Amino acid sequence: MDKPLISRRLVDSDGSLAEAASGAPKVGILGTGDFARSLATRLVRSGFSVVVGSRNPKRTAGLFPSAAQVVFQAEAVESSEVIFVAVFREHYSSLCGLSGQLAGKILVDVSNPTEQEHLQLRESNAEYLAALFPTCTVVKAFNVISAWTLQAGPRDGNRQVPICSDQPEAKRVVSELAHAMGFTPVDVGSLAAAWEVEARPLHLFPSWKVPVLLALGLFVFFYAYNLTRDVLQPYVREGKSKFYKLPLSVVNTSLPCVAYVLLSLVYLPGVLAAALQLWRGTKYSRFPDWLDHWLQHRKQIGLLSFFCAALHALYSMCLPLRISYRYDLVNLALKQVLTNKSHLWVEENVWRMEIYLSLGVLALGTLSLLAVTSLPSIANSLNWREFSFVQELWVF
Repeated sequence: MDKPLISRRLVDSDGSLAEAASGAPKVGILGTGDFARSLATRLVRSGFSVVVGSRNPKRTAGLFPSAAQVVFQAEAVESSEVIFVAVFREHYSSLCGLSGQLAGKILVDVSNPTEQEHLQLRESNAEYLAALFPTCTVVKAFNVISAWTLQAGPRDGNRQVPICSDQPEAKRVVSELAHAMGFTPVDVGSLAAAWEVEARPLHLFPSWKVPVLLALGLFVFFYAYNLTRDVLQPYVREGKSKFYKLPLSVVNTSLPCVAYVLLSLVYLPGVLAAALQLWRGTKYSRFPDWLDHWLQHRKQIGLLSFFCAALHALYSMCLPLRISYRYDLVNLALKQVLTNKSHLWVEENVWRMEIYLSLGVLALGTLSLLAVTSLPSIANSLNWREFSFVQELWVF
């Protein structure tokens, strides 16, 4: 293993990596499923020589790129030092007949368990594979990357590849391979961390759980307050039934309150962090856990604030279209006629409404700019001064 697997590479016009040396590194793949086909496509585009091991090469050869060799599993294992195991856990035992040929090889486990299997079995798939093949070096990697990402190429949001293994040299080899494919390898430790790595694809928006619960809690609070003030109080005191406001008007009144509070929660932790650093007299001391988690959730909180503001804009456009609103206009006109007041135009109210709408549109536009620049693809195209200018633009 003294010779590095990945030699010097050049970047093609389409962003893929091409082999600069005459001989391309050979990588094996065991499996012929969707992930194996996408993996073979990405490896070929990155300049690797790919050998796919199949139990029926003639039937599956047409599914893979023409540059990839599709042979029997024994032949694929024999000619490769790094082998991707792209089969399900229940099929690992079918590879035991190749244990002699796999001795000394690097096996890259890319499988993911189902949620039920992950909860029932505390042993990860990678550890199970290592137990079946003790003479091999098992590396857990690429399980968080989808087949579509492998074909389309890495993007900002799914570029990182967590890698874990008990052998540092094997991790280095797989890290170089991942980097050559355009991904960012992240060393997460020994193979014991594979159970946690395999749990990542099973989580549904883990970084959004707290912000979403926070937004829902704020909405329920403001909705209950506005319901009491605008609907229940007039009904109890004056006997006026305004329950028709529940689905639209009360919701529209609550949304901007939630948006403003969420937006303030985006900038408040930065102020608290700066004050804490001044009080401690150093910036190298660790923040408390609650403040650290708060800082890490600022992007999600900000995007939820933008979502509530956008919903408020849509609800506001629907308000004049309500039948109840038109009934109110007709009743007001009748009252004006009966009291000999034929003019419905009130200059002060018109100016107030025009100013409200104008400022609301400007605020939503600025918040939209703030939300767009928080996206990785946009933020990566801005330098620090440009990003700070957008943040200060909203503050002012």
